[in-house]
Amino acid sequence: MTIKAGDRIPDVTFATMGENGPQPIKSADYFKGRKVVLFSVPGAFTPTCSKTHLPGFVAKVDAIKARGVDRVAVVAVNDAFVLDAWLEASNAKGKVDGLADGSANFAKETGTELDLGAAGLGLRSKRYAALIDDGVVKWIDIEDNSSCATVSSAESALGKL
Repeated sequence: MTIKAGDRIPDVTFATMGENGPQPIKSADYFKGRKVVLFSVPGAFTPTCSKTHLPGFVAKVDAIKARGVDRVAVVAVNDAFVLDAWLEASNAKGKVDGLADGSANFAKETGTELDLGAAGLGLRSKRYAALIDDGVVKWIDIEDNSSCATVSSAESALGKL
């Protein structure tokens, strides 16, 4: 079943890049007491993710935070090294938190997994944006076509805040 408004974020472990390499962080700890705009991409360094989706959130991060949001985070089925390199290459470090879901556990638990095996990309996550308030989904917009970033765009998210 796909996660929806009113659901609590599942308790999984993400990886983030720390000073000494990848660091585990429990989803319950990351989202506790925070209002977070979370967006998901099928993969770092892929076309729509790199040209449209992430740059939109980087450009709008201050406007999003001005509406009472504490953090903006991206989740991807990539390892922490790849996700960190992508954020660095995109001038997003320090603006957007990277939550690496390397084994797709979060995608599976939220029902947002996307099988791109036929394209040689393996199991990924659908593209979406959501508002998470203290671990509870307030709204989530999932793209019908993960090659597009329309309902999950920064502009769309900003309009819902």
